[in-house]
Amino acid sequence: MFTLMIVVFIAGYALIALEHPLKINKSATALLLATAMWVLFGIASPQPFSDKILVEHLGEISGILFFLLGAMTIVELIDSHEGFRIITDKIKTTDKVKLLWLISIIAFFLSAVLDNLTTAIVMVALLRKLIGEKKERWFFAGMVIIAANSGGAFSPIGDVTTIMLWAGGHVTTVNIILKTFIPSALSMIVPLGILSFTLKGSIMKPARTVIDHANSSTPSERNIVFFLGVGLLLFVPVFKALTNLPPYMGMLFALGMLWVVTEIMHKAKNDAYRPMVTVAGVIRRVDTPSILFFLGILLAVAALQSSGHIKLLAGALDKHVENLYLINVMIGLLSAVVDNVPLVAGAMAMYQDTFPTDHYFWEMLAYCAGTGGSILIIGSAAGVAVMGMEKIDFIWYLKKISWLALTGYLAGAVVYWLMSVYL
Repeated sequence: MFTLMIVVFIAGYALIALEHPLKINKSATALLLATAMWVLFGIASPQPFSDKILVEHLGEISGILFFLLGAMTIVELIDSHEGFRIITDKIKTTDKVKLLWLISIIAFFLSAVLDNLTTAIVMVALLRKLIGEKKERWFFAGMVIIAANSGGAFSPIGDVTTIMLWAGGHVTTVNIILKTFIPSALSMIVPLGILSFTLKGSIMKPARTVIDHANSSTPSERNIVFFLGVGLLLFVPVFKALTNLPPYMGMLFALGMLWVVTEIMHKAKNDAYRPMVTVAGVIRRVDTPSILFFLGILLAVAALQSSGHIKLLAGALDKHVENLYLINVMIGLLSAVVDNVPLVAGAMAMYQDTFPTDHYFWEMLAYCAGTGGSILIIGSAAGVAVMGMEKIDFIWYLKKISWLALTGYLAGAVVYWLMSVYL
């Protein structure tokens, strides 16, 4: 059963990758994969199965799902008030290369102060207002994934794995920024540089759809919802720092605040219009299949973690790969397939008492685990969110974006190694 779990996991990933040719929704496959993995785990377990382990994993996963649900609802609410026009109306360029650099740089720095998942959701909402052609928007969305993961890697609050290392006392705030900023930036700049020579022409902006309620929100209402919504999203990491509560609590607080404000703002509007601009109506437009996809993938990986597969994997790396730099590079590559959280947790447990705070192993682990997930679209929370929102084909991403992400990832890793050895 131990080996069969690996076989089933690989087969499930293959079905997800072949979603478009098979015409089977990836969310359905992910849910079946999760169920099958836990059934096999229950059969393989020497003890009678207890749901305690499953409940613990579900508690962690639900935090991610509620965070995602809150962020997507806030973004939908801003969009329903045409709040993103405040930004898109100021972006005049239609040149593909200039726009790609602009979007990527915004995503990179926004991810550092927000987080890579929320940043990806916000940036895709912006792209929908800027680019009309689907495949062109996919290219930009692919770079948003790379930029958001790169920006999250150098910041203590930008990525869940960096947060784990920071909260565990393995890295300090100033040091992790100083040591990983340049490699993280290069992991974005290298793909951007390549695309600068291959992308040509101008983007076609989407036609603005005129509907009855399009102008029902006044400019002041639009500004209030946009600035309050973005401000509350930025407040989420502050909320965590002040209360020590998990990030999803901050996101639920933000959603509740914006919900109350919009209810008061539109209480005089007619019953036909109010559902279009308040949370009760907007939440129905949130991409629920993407949330279920998250649930399935994370539960499947949790089964591997509970059965000891990931611990054995980390042990095998430690035994057979003696170079710490190469161990981190391989962890980053593995994080494109397996969730980076259990991989980092395994590394932290293994080397807990081996390396001091701000050792180069912890710094490079933050970089590799944060940016390696960009290599596959299902390798990071940001990638899964974008995949669901834009319905990006796994195979398309593998052909068009993965090699760019891999090139940037390796370039950043080499530069970190050079900085660590010679500076």
